[in-house]
Amino acid sequence: MERLARRLGVPDAVVIGLGSMLGAGVFVVFAPAAAAAGGAGLLVALALAGFVAFCNATSSARLAARHPESGGTYVYGRERLGPFAGFLAGWGFVVGKTASCAAMALTIGAYLWPGQARPVAAGAVLAVTAVNLRGIARTATATKALVVVVLAVLALVAVTGIAAGEVSLDRLGSGDGTVRGVLTAAGLLFFAFAGYARIATLGEEVRDPERTIPRAVPLALGVVLAVYLVLGVVTVGVLGADRLAASAAPLADVVTAAGLPGLAWVVRAGATVAVTGVLLSLLAGVGRTLLAMARRRDVPGALDAVHPVHRVPHRAELAVATVVIVVVALGDVRGAIGFSSCTVLVYYAITNAAALTLGRDPARKLPVRLLAGLGLAGCLLLAVNLPPASVLTGLGVLALGAAGYALHHARPAR
Repeated sequence: MERLARRLGVPDAVVIGLGSMLGAGVFVVFAPAAAAAGGAGLLVALALAGFVAFCNATSSARLAARHPESGGTYVYGRERLGPFAGFLAGWGFVVGKTASCAAMALTIGAYLWPGQARPVAAGAVLAVTAVNLRGIARTATATKALVVVVLAVLALVAVTGIAAGEVSLDRLGSGDGTVRGVLTAAGLLFFAFAGYARIATLGEEVRDPERTIPRAVPLALGVVLAVYLVLGVVTVGVLGADRLAASAAPLADVVTAAGLPGLAWVVRAGATVAVTGVLLSLLAGVGRTLLAMARRRDVPGALDAVHPVHRVPHRAELAVATVVIVVVALGDVRGAIGFSSCTVLVYYAITNAAALTLGRDPARKLPVRLLAGLGLAGCLLLAVNLPPASVLTGLGVLALGAAGYALHHARPAR
């Protein structure tokens, strides 16, 4: 079996995690989350989503250190819970993150050229795939540049909102949030945190994975949670829950409300860069999970190929890019986000269930088994409280995959 090259250290892995997360929540999810939970409810939902993500990150890091190969929870589920659990996790990840890739690409199109969003989105997918096919070191280098730009733009928004004195504490308590609304918002906001798994899915390409992965995952997650909390306070404090819920570009509206509408184009450009970074890492992660599934023949074995020069799963990445372009041509951004959240939460529920089989970890001061149990319960709770259409579609696609798995594995026994 051909192996991928181990080229990434802790800084590279953290940057890939940041590139996977920064942007999705800030530029896409805050508005529907505010509509579901209100102002104060959004901040509670953000903290809840961050806590569930932390539980998942702890479990992912422990499992990735124990099983340092590409595939993430697809591999962990197979090794710890059995082949079917691994398949369900891998299937959920691939279909959910393929939808995420389409949502990110359509967002790029909407910001760059609203009248031609779909062709621009397809072009973005092709460009990002070309970068990924050059090798994981190129992906990490490109992601570093994107992360620097995005952090600068987000800092500009936060400083502008605060310096202009437009942040009102009264607005932070606005909106009529309910418990169900907070849970729905947390499930949607979880979409913004799920990128840290990209570090685990790159487990075969990091140096010293037993040390690198457990350090990189919480570092990336902690930075993103801090950024999201600051921007959550600023956006709600400046716009209020109702205006935020109706906004198509919340951060651009923040600088406009602060009296600097000329900066809106900078924010829109930053949004494009941010989402491009997310798309770059998403496509890399999905391709590597598909490679792991092909190695075990849970998907066509033709996808089990590593490029002899660039050492990347080129066939898997091209297959993912093709499907994403089809979804871009036919799909919808908001529907893709809800569907992705549902399937990815199921993926992480399996992650935590697998982590519970590891037992105690004397080297860690954290109550890792308790965190895994809370993460499992939290994932299921957030998943079932997503919008009904998202839940039904997500569970339906998971059931379809399970049926296909059963038929495939029943054939040799006949």
